[in-house]
Amino acid sequence: MAITAKSLSRVKPSATIAVSTMARELKAAGRDVIGLGAGEPDFDTPDNIKRAAIEAIERGETKYTAVPGIIELREAICAKFKRENGLDYTPDQVIASTGGKQVLYNAFAASLDPGDEVLIPNPCWVSYPDMVLLNGGEPTFIDTKIENGFKVTAEELDAAITPKTKWFMFNSPSNPSGAAYSHDELKALTDVLLKHEHVWVLTDDMYEHLCYGDFEFVTPVQVEPKLYDRTLTMNGVSKAYAMTGWRIGYAGGPPELIKAMNLVQGQSTSGASSIAQWAAVEALNGPQDFIAERRAIFEERRNLVVSMLNQAKGIECPMPEGAFYVYPSVAGLMGKKAPSGKVLETDEDFVTELLDAEGVAVVHGSAFGLGPNFRVSYATSTEALEEACQRIQRFCANLS
Repeated sequence: MAITAKSLSRVKPSATIAVSTMARELKAAGRDVIGLGAGEPDFDTPDNIKRAAIEAIERGETKYTAVPGIIELREAICAKFKRENGLDYTPDQVIASTGGKQVLYNAFAASLDPGDEVLIPNPCWVSYPDMVLLNGGEPTFIDTKIENGFKVTAEELDAAITPKTKWFMFNSPSNPSGAAYSHDELKALTDVLLKHEHVWVLTDDMYEHLCYGDFEFVTPVQVEPKLYDRTLTMNGVSKAYAMTGWRIGYAGGPPELIKAMNLVQGQSTSGASSIAQWAAVEALNGPQDFIAERRAIFEERRNLVVSMLNQAKGIECPMPEGAFYVYPSVAGLMGKKAPSGKVLETDEDFVTELLDAEGVAVVHGSAFGLGPNFRVSYATSTEALEEACQRIQRFCANLS
């Protein structure tokens, strides 16, 4: 008799984690591999945040915490939402969890009944649909278009909503495309959502501080306050503060939903790491000047990667507004023959042959729901990016 649940048969392992693991294994075996799969800043956690964690240990802050997080962190989260987003939350309206991923999982576990649909624009982060499936819901997708910058339009959103739609999953700037919605673009979507009062909004703002040029970040409730009572605004310290391994995500939302998420968290993990929570307090309350400095470096890398990939034969790479990803199309390379003799029929063929021939590890676009594309993370050194892009150019030139 099988021990595994039937629901697991619908769930796939994370493709982004798989690519990073493969790159590490090949490097360990002696291959010259440049890994561009990880969605993780290459910068270190700032020293003041590290010191706050050390001081917390020395103070003995090493016990269980309240399930939704220590009050100091929840107050810091409320202050952040007010300061940066103009949103008013009280500590009983916020929750801190073990990463943004747990916030999303808690929300789905607390709210989804069998048959409930979660509307997700494609391409999307690989974990959204599988978290929905694990919690008994049905992910439904809106395929975006490269000519629209991989952004869903108001007309597409309106047409996709059904009586079964429970959540609209919104991510800006986006993983994997880097697409970000301006105030006017988001207003068009919130106008649609106002018409459909049964639809809740789950917004993933994890890349909020990584927007480039003159682009100004906005979040749905900021644009349309009437959605306040049916929106969960999720964020975290992972990307902006280079704290991926500290595992702290957070969200603000209606008290009833937060209470239900606390119930889920209380019976699964309980509170997040006490030490990581104190580090996150310092991240949110402490100096913020380093964010702009690092954002400028990411912007230079984005410009370099987009320019070099657009010089590769058969690749079309749009210029994204944010995050640290680009999502180039390889439609122009389908049907070409790789140096191994393999004919490229899918984007997965492309990334497999690229890794084999040139030692560049990227993630195939179909893993994110939309292809033929691939995702490059430019959260690595400029030197590594230049070398990787030269190898991609060479690989494309050698296709026949």
